[in-house]
Amino acid sequence: MIYRTTHNFFVYHFFQFYSVWKTKRKFHTVYVNGNFDDRSLPLLIISNHFSWWDGFWVVYLNYKIFHRIFNFMMLEEELKKRMFFTKTGGFSIKKGSKSVIETIEYTAELLSDKKNLVLLFPQGEIKSMHTPGIKFEKGIEHIIKKVPDKIHLIFLVNLVDYFSSQKPGLYMYFREYRGDDFTTETLQREFNKFYSDCISENLKMTDI
Repeated sequence: MIYRTTHNFFVYHFFQFYSVWKTKRKFHTVYVNGNFDDRSLPLLIISNHFSWWDGFWVVYLNYKIFHRIFNFMMLEEELKKRMFFTKTGGFSIKKGSKSVIETIEYTAELLSDKKNLVLLFPQGEIKSMHTPGIKFEKGIEHIIKKVPDKIHLIFLVNLVDYFSSQKPGLYMYFREYRGDDFTTETLQREFNKFYSDCISENLKMTDI
């Protein structure tokens, strides 16, 4: 059995407001780089995962650009500590258990509705922002295979730099994957190419 999202109206909308407000307040700039051609499809975001902030930033990006109902996969042991997250779009996965199959099927079910956005962290755990390459777990490939129709598959890379400011700046880069090979190996390779390009682009940045 997995924990499913319930999307409580008041809690969900407060969480959206709080995430946008918190991001604007804590970062001296929020720089977003990417183009989105909205074809009215469900949206799957795969992103690097290096901090407590990561989910809040995707809420911010969704509010600004994608305009979908936000859902996100979370480790069951962590979700149990913060069960209110089920009211904001959170649902559980328990690694190494039979319920992983149920989570995969539930995620595919969410991605069959064009109103939904699902956020996944393919590495499955928090890693340093400076990790040179992200190793994907197998789940994404199985999820996409079960989705009945096309989706927007978005690569997202979040980076943080201070430059000359007292507060950090948040730099968000996204790109839609338009390939037709959804194997774990291909997605990992293509995401890591994008990740490397984003780091190179950020190295050219000055304070904005």
